[in-house]
Amino acid sequence: MDSTTQAFLAALLGAVVAAAGVLAWHISDREQHRVPVVEEPVVPPEVATVLSVLRSSAVVVGDDDVVLKASAPAYALGLVRGSALLSPDLADLVRLVRRDGQIRETELVMERPGAPARHVTARIAPLGSRLVLALVEDRTRERRVEAVRRDFVANVSHELKTPVGAIRVLADAVADAADDPEAVRRFAGRMLTESDRLTQLVQQIIELSRLQGDDPLEAPVAVDVDGVIASAIDTSAVDAQRKGISVVAAGASGLQVFGNEEQVLAAVTNLVANAVAYSDAGSSVTVTTQATDGSVEISVVDQGIGIPSDEIDRIFERFYRVDPARHRSTGGTGLGLSIVKHVAATHGGEVKVWSVEGQGSTFTLTLPQHLPSDSRTSGQTMVPTATTKEESP
Repeated sequence: MDSTTQAFLAALLGAVVAAAGVLAWHISDREQHRVPVVEEPVVPPEVATVLSVLRSSAVVVGDDDVVLKASAPAYALGLVRGSALLSPDLADLVRLVRRDGQIRETELVMERPGAPARHVTARIAPLGSRLVLALVEDRTRERRVEAVRRDFVANVSHELKTPVGAIRVLADAVADAADDPEAVRRFAGRMLTESDRLTQLVQQIIELSRLQGDDPLEAPVAVDVDGVIASAIDTSAVDAQRKGISVVAAGASGLQVFGNEEQVLAAVTNLVANAVAYSDAGSSVTVTTQATDGSVEISVVDQGIGIPSDEIDRIFERFYRVDPARHRSTGGTGLGLSIVKHVAATHGGEVKVWSVEGQGSTFTLTLPQHLPSDSRTSGQTMVPTATTKEESP
């Protein structure tokens, strides 16, 4: 082999070796910079199926705190946005369960800007070795109902103490004034007043308890509106006469509503009694009726003290009074308008109020109209249904 051939082969071999070295360097560099592929945890098919039909809020979280699967209620409740948990407290619990594998159950308050706080109970459990399952139940309504009940019991206790305490004091005064017939008569009269107040309070508490569920009426009947209004006016006649207030009925006559006569009478009586109680002496109260779109509107218009605009939304709360200082003189219990509200709900109607402070108020109770079967305009009888709503205060 001549020297030229040897030189060519040596150069070729060197080029091959150099190329192999460069290739090996590239392969080594690629291996060093390769991102390791982590196998994503897979939600078991049966779990995914259950979550798709679950009515509760349920979330499956992977080992990197990414939400892998969530039920529709979880999104509606605001637990999840995209693939992230929105509640830091819930996320912390998920991490604890993943760390030690212990099932945890707790109550949380979820707060979001622009939305009311939600009270929830959460139960978090491991789901296999890498997944965590969180079941969340919204208890906001239950907490609200519990708070309303606590307030109701506290208010009832307070209201009962007032007449009971007054009767006890007056009884002692009667005993001390046994030799003074005039004082005995005066104290006895005040005892009767307090006992009447106590009787009214107990009756209204019982009535409100019966209406509390807002259930539909079981056996509604045709109720004569004229008779109800006449009875309501007659009930307040003594108080109206004492204050020189005229109470008159106006509007359409011969109307009937479909419902419970006792409840309708209680509602209208409370509206008329309130109008008389909070009207100035010498003024007037008008009860008007009209039929519109299959309903009957019963409006009670007074020229009384009116209601401040910032308190109108609260007047239907139990025991709430616009002017607490006057309730002793008016004899009110603070339950009348609550009863009206619940009667309207059980009959599938509503109650509205218009009022200007210092000028008077108009309360309008709307109930479904009863149309006789021989009516030319309609052969149907309207059946009321209870309106759906949360536990009011």
